[in-house]
Amino acid sequence: MFTGIVTAIGTIESVEKRGDLRVTVACPFDPSAIDIGASIACSGVCLTVVALGGTAGDARISFDVSDETVRCTKPGMWTQGGKLNLESALRLGDELGGHLVTGHVDAVGTVVLSRDEGGSRKLAFRIGRDLAPFVAAKGSITIDGVSLTVNDVRDRSDGTCDFAVNIIPHTGEVTTLGGLAMDDRVNLEIDVLARYLKRMQSLQG
Repeated sequence: MFTGIVTAIGTIESVEKRGDLRVTVACPFDPSAIDIGASIACSGVCLTVVALGGTAGDARISFDVSDETVRCTKPGMWTQGGKLNLESALRLGDELGGHLVTGHVDAVGTVVLSRDEGGSRKLAFRIGRDLAPFVAAKGSITIDGVSLTVNDVRDRSDGTCDFAVNIIPHTGEVTTLGGLAMDDRVNLEIDVLARYLKRMQSLQG
């Protein structure tokens, strides 16, 4: 489990095809504080640490990324030089600063609005009809691993919907969301509570 509170931005240093992809990420973590087999969320994707190197503040962390993970995540994500939002797994007693996040991508969304409003930026994303019912105003959603509150939802005639979030300057600076532009793709995870409520509703109906 994660909280959607990003603690660092990593850079993909190398990608090797070994059946699965072996992806090595450079980041400012301390490798001595990370165990082989630990879980780290990489832009919303829960991955297992398979190799470690480097020094404190200049770590190298390797993950194996399956073909299924590549298929379910945004196009071009697993390429050398790519930036990733990183978060270590939640530990018992840690502050729950965002919301409960599983690290499983439900869909890939598309940026349909990017506009400055005051000192912040308003971003809107389009999501498919399968997941549209799970997005609600004032609810939580995870975008590229970042826990955010949905400000507005606009349902569309084709069953899809557009939803908007507000990116404050701090969030824009410490995550990759500050660099998003029109038509960019993002990994989305719906709120796990919404998933269970939808399931309960379907059984009652």
